[in-house]
Amino acid sequence: MRVDLFDFELPAERIALRPANPRDRARMLVVPAKEGFEDRRVLDLPNYLRDGDALVVNDSRVIHARLSGRRFRGALSANVEATLIERLDASRWRALMRPAKKLAIGDRISFMGHGGAIDARVEAKGDEGEITLAFELHGPALDIAIEQAGVMPLPPYIAGKRSADARDESDYQTIFAREAGAVAAPTAGLHFTPQLLAAIEARGVRLYSVTLHVGAGTFLPVKAEDTDLHRMHEEFARLDAETAQALNDARAGGGRIVAVGTTALRVLESAADETGRLAPYAARTRIFITPGYRFRAVDMLLTNFHLPRSTLFMLVAAFAGLERMKAAYAHAIESGYRFYSYGDACLLQRCEK
Repeated sequence: MRVDLFDFELPAERIALRPANPRDRARMLVVPAKEGFEDRRVLDLPNYLRDGDALVVNDSRVIHARLSGRRFRGALSANVEATLIERLDASRWRALMRPAKKLAIGDRISFMGHGGAIDARVEAKGDEGEITLAFELHGPALDIAIEQAGVMPLPPYIAGKRSADARDESDYQTIFAREAGAVAAPTAGLHFTPQLLAAIEARGVRLYSVTLHVGAGTFLPVKAEDTDLHRMHEEFARLDAETAQALNDARAGGGRIVAVGTTALRVLESAADETGRLAPYAARTRIFITPGYRFRAVDMLLTNFHLPRSTLFMLVAAFAGLERMKAAYAHAIESGYRFYSYGDACLLQRCEK
């Protein structure tokens, strides 16, 4: 499909720089399968769920992936910044760095932290400007050092307008966050509070967790002119055997699977067979969902409002219909909804092809 079909204009003032407080007071646009929209709040979510439904969240935790330091090459040195985007093994990370063009294989990088310097070497440079860093520390010691030295990696549309601060330490982490490894938050989960979860459970809805470590590629627009030419970024995803069986049982009993966020949806769709039955999954996924895709595992989706020309907007267009989502976004813009990571939410019912 032509990528320009997924473009739209968004006024800059619609981009949220801070989340709603309390989190579940964020607005929620309900998009039924056929026609009309409902303007609600996330705290109204329990009213759209029923006994036997399964709510699936992403338990990935955002790490302090943005680091500042100095590059050393002989007697020369310069300031550099790195955003870690993918862990390769116990001591190596892929990173986006500035200025990447001036880095050479073999350069030594010293990132400054509260507990001292973290040293790394430029091991490789990718075709798209990505750098492979080989750190001197490894395993848990490296994890601790990164947390001490780095800062929260806010999305570029926020970081370009303000620096990360102490509030972001809690604001940009969901209450489900447990498995460290994401460099961006699974933002649909940011809306949940203990009170909202209690109300959901009171409806007879069970909560389940999957893991997908969100990568920096989630913010990138599609540069190709046709979706067939786009190379999807990979992310690690995991669905354990017990959860897979519980979700299969819920569906067999008439319950619906409600994904909290596109990340949870991508895990489930990656793990489902052609009949919709889920199996344990622990692998890198690059599932790319565009209109025409037949959803196998997910019945409803709670998600934020996404970037134009992004793979995430393509995904929601596939789930609820392209023209339907264009109309929904136009309604949201006209009605003052707040967009992107710290913005409002929409609850989508899957359109039946």
